[in-house]
Amino acid sequence: MNNNLKLERTLGLGYVIVVVVGNIIGSGVFKKIAPMAAELHSAGWVLLAWIVGGLITLFGALSNAEVAGLLADTGGDFVYHKKIYNRFFAFVYGWSLFAVIQTAAISSLAYVFAQSLNSLLPLPELFPSLNDFSIAGIFFPFAGFTIKLAAIILILLLTLINIKGIKSGALVSKLVLILVFAGIFLIIVFGLGSHHSLPSRSFDFSSTTNTPVTISAFFTAMLAAFWAYQGWATVGFIGGEVKEAKHNIPKGIVAGVFMVIAIYLLVNVTYLSLLTIPSLEEVYKSGNQIAAIEAVRTFWGANGAMFISLLILVSTLGCTNATILASARPYFAMAREQLFFRSAGTLNKRNTPANSLIFQGVWASILVLSGTFDQLTDMIIFAVFFFYGATSLGVFILRRKMPDAPRPYKVWGYPVVPAIFIIFCIILFFNTIVTRPREAIFGLTLIFTGLPVYLFLNRKKK
Repeated sequence: MNNNLKLERTLGLGYVIVVVVGNIIGSGVFKKIAPMAAELHSAGWVLLAWIVGGLITLFGALSNAEVAGLLADTGGDFVYHKKIYNRFFAFVYGWSLFAVIQTAAISSLAYVFAQSLNSLLPLPELFPSLNDFSIAGIFFPFAGFTIKLAAIILILLLTLINIKGIKSGALVSKLVLILVFAGIFLIIVFGLGSHHSLPSRSFDFSSTTNTPVTISAFFTAMLAAFWAYQGWATVGFIGGEVKEAKHNIPKGIVAGVFMVIAIYLLVNVTYLSLLTIPSLEEVYKSGNQIAAIEAVRTFWGANGAMFISLLILVSTLGCTNATILASARPYFAMAREQLFFRSAGTLNKRNTPANSLIFQGVWASILVLSGTFDQLTDMIIFAVFFFYGATSLGVFILRRKMPDAPRPYKVWGYPVVPAIFIIFCIILFFNTIVTRPREAIFGLTLIFTGLPVYLFLNRKKK
């Protein structure tokens, strides 16, 4: 290992878009419509939540793109926050990535991969006698242990692939993305063309419970939508490996998010055209069904269920790989600043941050044992939107601190667009504390564990 080597700039705009889209399209596009239906009880409101979620994501991406264009480097928002605020805030962000945001994202994606694998090829049950074993009555590490073990194996295998070099990791994401696009296109075409399909049902705002939709319920439903859109900012983590990063990263973020919004709207109109809200609520209550599988089953039967299970398998494989590829870079950047474990700042012979990848893979594997898919994703969105808001606030701060600095991209709609996004992040943060207190408390606890680490690292530095 060498502490003096630097990351090489080998990725062009095409790879940037692949990393953006590959980090976004994973499990949410197939699963998250069910909890949204259970929260809102109305097809029209569910579709509106996807639209608003997409627009807010776009506002955040546009704001982030200006900061990325100005400050692009390995570590993404960690680097931005150090420049905008200070080393301590940058550390809290970076530690949050490691403790919950990115590692839990890897865990939840791998978990859905393992669920899909089990539906295609039933895995033998392991340690059934320990299913009810719990830690403080909250965590059940051995419940569904076979699924969790398969997820852990996937995380460790993809970590090894990415240790071999960023090109090999990005190539896997590119191939998988082509397959996923083809599969989603088939669902949309055959789903909307099916005689079972009633597209007008997607725009029905009547509630199955005859009760009005509250603002709080709408924000809670958008936690699910935001998980499906989550991942666009991680391309900033590999800024030190992108050619002409200050031009290609903003372009890649905006192009990638636009592509995903269009795909999500089409595929969710398809789901809502094929499945009623009560049937989606039943899918959510079952706990082990996936909305996309049930939608495709309506027009392709058992063969359709097999097809979509394979598609989810491939999609989550690609998204897990893309997330592992990008997420280890901030810890590398932090270690170089003496704000993380020193060995994470070294590169191997293939110029990849191998130790950083290993630390990430081990902790993500531990998080697999801590909760269910929906618990993990709600916890991620709660934590990450606080920092998304901080980056968008940086647009205003940097325009005052660095007014004459060259900006390859300026956010469209300034100051309204970043201001709307910041306000939205604040509302989402506090609404989650009220409606999902368990996930909020667990997420905050993991973030606050970084405080003694920061004190230790600074003491050691002195």
